[in-house]
Amino acid sequence: MRSLIGDLLQIRLAEQPEDKLHKQLYNAIRLTILDGSLVPMSRLPPSRDLAQQLGFSRNTILTVYEQLLAEGYIVSRQGSGTFIAQTLPDTFFSSPEILNSEEDSDLSQAFSLRGQTLLNHSSASPQQWGAFIPGVPDVTAFPHALFSKIQARISRRPGAQQLTYSCQGGSPDLQLALADYLRVARSVHCSPDQILITEGIHQAFDLISRMLCNPGDNAWIEEPAYWGIRNILRMNDVRITPVSVDQYGMNPPDPPLTGRPPRLIFVTPSHQYPLGSVMSLERRQRLLALARYSGSWIVEDDYDSEFRFSGQPIPALQGLVRDPPVIYIGTFSKTLYPALRLGYVVLPKAIASALKTAHGELYRGGHLLAQNALAQFITQGHYTAHIRRMRLLYARRRAFLAGLITRYLGEPALGDFNNNAGLHLILNLPLTADDVAIAQAASAQGILVRPLSRYYFGTRVHKGLLMGFACVPEEEMERAFLKLLPCIHRACPELELPTRG
Repeated sequence: MRSLIGDLLQIRLAEQPEDKLHKQLYNAIRLTILDGSLVPMSRLPPSRDLAQQLGFSRNTILTVYEQLLAEGYIVSRQGSGTFIAQTLPDTFFSSPEILNSEEDSDLSQAFSLRGQTLLNHSSASPQQWGAFIPGVPDVTAFPHALFSKIQARISRRPGAQQLTYSCQGGSPDLQLALADYLRVARSVHCSPDQILITEGIHQAFDLISRMLCNPGDNAWIEEPAYWGIRNILRMNDVRITPVSVDQYGMNPPDPPLTGRPPRLIFVTPSHQYPLGSVMSLERRQRLLALARYSGSWIVEDDYDSEFRFSGQPIPALQGLVRDPPVIYIGTFSKTLYPALRLGYVVLPKAIASALKTAHGELYRGGHLLAQNALAQFITQGHYTAHIRRMRLLYARRRAFLAGLITRYLGEPALGDFNNNAGLHLILNLPLTADDVAIAQAASAQGILVRPLSRYYFGTRVHKGLLMGFACVPEEEMERAFLKLLPCIHRACPELELPTRG
């Protein structure tokens, strides 16, 4: 049967250099996928039909399909056919060669060096839902109907101030609600006028880096650390110094410092990302003393502290001392849902007004109706009730995933700093394992895990997989895990499997 895709591939085959037929067809299909002519989940012709249309043997078509399947460009569904993969290996794991091919040499001239660096280090997944995407909450469990009623009530007769630009750092109602909530829930000491509402933590990082650092200034980050921090610092010409993390969190040197002190120190003390350790009190006190001594600002990223499933809550670093040199950052992306695009910054009094002014100049704040709705959602008690429900749900899912890992791979496969918190687990792998290749193979099967090695800045890396559990119901989790296991076993045949009863 003749198909439009077959016609397209005939055109692309004519553009290929002389080579063996299967190589010509492989390159034609792969390039057609990568340039977007074949969109994700579009159906490829059956091998018999394509062979007839192109005049190739069916074995040639099958050989090419098998190669593309192995590399993750296509997926096969028994009884349904062959489809372009939803997440492609060339896009999910960005290559350092993105702008280095001859075809892209002219295009690269259009970008600044910073722009090229950003593209070469981009790490955001094009797919943000499914097993086992890290850091994504169960957005289906949010009380959307309740929140929509609050929004609808506010939207019926909005005041003019709710519909224009926001140059006060956000909704005063939300700032007041957050000040009360953070004082009780996180031991954060602040007044409403110290709170700046942002569109997530990336905007907060960008504002802080621009306003507090000159080009060439030094910033400390954890090793390993969230890739988003590195990209934002690169874009703002800030030098990066990785500081090692162990079971007690970031391990800063004792003062006095030698060499140039850091202008910014980025930390995740309540639940280190990605390893999961908790910064000890001694380390927190040492970090505060170091920041005061060197004139540095500590940027505390408290991204998922609400989800601690055992033991006492870990208070924020910001609340340990009076007037600390700490910029505290939080987000609603983990507690509510990421598309809401709302986060917040608790600024030290000395710089609060100036950074609010800068935020208005750079980003022109808005979304005041949504912010006011969220303020009511918090003050009416719905926010804390939702967190309590989700904490129970995530604790159950976390235990289920931990049980799968230990049952099929043994206790050593669980992360070293397992502290029963957060929205993801680390699956340890041998140092000889290629965790990037494992993640690529898993992506070809529709399983979304992230390689731990990609979170390291230096060359001394650990290998593993970040596995999110929050958005994966238990009934789907084991099925997805069993699809992941062969990807791990092919890459790590030395792993000894525990005996399963």
